[in-house]
Amino acid sequence: MSYRHIGTISGVFAGPPRGLWVAGRETLYVGAANEVVVFDSGKPARRWKTAKAVCAVAVDGDGLVWTGEAGQVEVFDRGGTLVRQWRGGWFGEITAIGFSKGTVLAGDAQDRCIKRYDGAGKLLNTIGKDNRTQGLLIPNGVVDFKVDGQGVIHVANPGKHRVERYRCEGELLGHIGRFDGVKPEGFGGCCNPTNVALGPQGKVYTTEKAGPRAKVLGAAGELDAVIATTEFDANAKNMAIAVGPRGRVFVADTARLAVLVFDRTAEVAG
Repeated sequence: MSYRHIGTISGVFAGPPRGLWVAGRETLYVGAANEVVVFDSGKPARRWKTAKAVCAVAVDGDGLVWTGEAGQVEVFDRGGTLVRQWRGGWFGEITAIGFSKGTVLAGDAQDRCIKRYDGAGKLLNTIGKDNRTQGLLIPNGVVDFKVDGQGVIHVANPGKHRVERYRCEGELLGHIGRFDGVKPEGFGGCCNPTNVALGPQGKVYTTEKAGPRAKVLGAAGELDAVIATTEFDANAKNMAIAVGPRGRVFVADTARLAVLVFDRTAEVAG
């Protein structure tokens, strides 16, 4: 499988895009600076301000838009009206948000773990701290994860050069990925992958830094395709990635303040 660069969204973000989420057929939500920008068919449809810089964005099953910020989470309706806000000493910097079995998951970069809350904001348990390092190894300063249809959490652990899988109760189920500074199926450098997404057929999508790269792995960790390398600014890092229901891939270029869009290339029978 191969991918081609089909478009770039730029000139509309006040700062580096930090959070991406695809909802519905292909509505793209982007968190950048103190703002959420929503795109329909690649064009800005609406936008609204947030109290602090957005580090993560997610849309739940009711269409509510959640933003992760330093020390808090904000929740908005589809039109951008603030519905509620969670804040307090139990929040560090929230760099990823997800949902599983009626609970809310928040990736806390300050505490180097994922925290699971009930619908009222009560902390239920932490994920990723029950190990020798007492947390995920994130020299990049970002905890990023996605949740699959069975409620399994896939989280990037860059210091260990892998993507780990957890139950929402905290049990480590396994991992894929390994260190390799040469072959593209591995993760090189001190700390990759930085970000992760999930797509159709159990595919796992990741991004890396130094140099920047996006690729897709099979469920067992085998390399499916390198999506892109040279298309990104060499200084781009912590590149959020999201995948639409048809397999279209969106990657944030944090240096160029842009979102790059990639699509699969049709295979031609020989």
